[in-house]
Amino acid sequence: MDIRSLRYALTLADELHFGRAARAHYIGAQPFGRRIQELERELGVALFERTSRTVALTEAGRRFLPRATRVLADLEALMRVSDVDDSDAMLRVGVLGFGLADRWSATRQLLDRHQPQLRLSYVELDWENQYDAVRSGDVDVAILHDVGGAEDLRVEHVMDVERCAVVPAESELAHATHLTPEVISDRPCIRPIGQPGLAAWAAGRYPRHGAEVRSPLNIPSAVAMSGALGVYAEPARRYLPNPDIRYITLDGPPAIIALASRPQDHRESTTAFRRAVHATAGLTQLAATEPPDSSP
Repeated sequence: MDIRSLRYALTLADELHFGRAARAHYIGAQPFGRRIQELERELGVALFERTSRTVALTEAGRRFLPRATRVLADLEALMRVSDVDDSDAMLRVGVLGFGLADRWSATRQLLDRHQPQLRLSYVELDWENQYDAVRSGDVDVAILHDVGGAEDLRVEHVMDVERCAVVPAESELAHATHLTPEVISDRPCIRPIGQPGLAAWAAGRYPRHGAEVRSPLNIPSAVAMSGALGVYAEPARRYLPNPDIRYITLDGPPAIIALASRPQDHRESTTAFRRAVHATAGLTQLAATEPPDSSP
């Protein structure tokens, strides 16, 4: 999504006049209008109502404004971060499972553009060590599944993703479109090993001597091997396909994907990464702007 077009849209929302808004950016009214139209096409909604005399925000436009304002604030904060010096140019990033999923590319591109000297080092995490790795300094920041119990860390919400039941392909549940916790509560499930809040989130029945996993990446193979059910987050459908299992939407609380760091860590490299992650999250939310309800 083009950042300049976001700025144009915010100016037009203030001015409600194409000519004045265009002049504020030293651009002609026609190319300015084309950029607004391109942004609306990308979002799939009309942000402005136009007549020969007036310009007004649509309902979608009113929803869009605060989101766009937050995105630009995050991007401007990233650009204000001082250049990372050579002694601080390596950032160890702990990642649980798929981490940021389809937001990794945009996050890396923002960092490459604004902090080209910053290098990221990947460190694999599991549910058991995801918080402790940050506490101990084994990683500088972590993208993790927040299940509570880390009040001593700076834990910042990034996104919510719906949860899925992971079921064997031959199971009678494999053809369901969605499941409820009650349906799986009387079936053996894979036990996730980690903080106390994790088992409660997964909401399964864990038989004695049943299968256990410490990394969410191992859930598909554990389900395929044991025939027990598992619970994971929705992006696993795309990142961990397996012909022997099926992912079925599961009612209940989403997985909270969060960014964790030490509260006393104020280095430019850590700050730059945090700003880039939040800016990327905001851009993704903008792209998900819903069209107004057109039902009668």
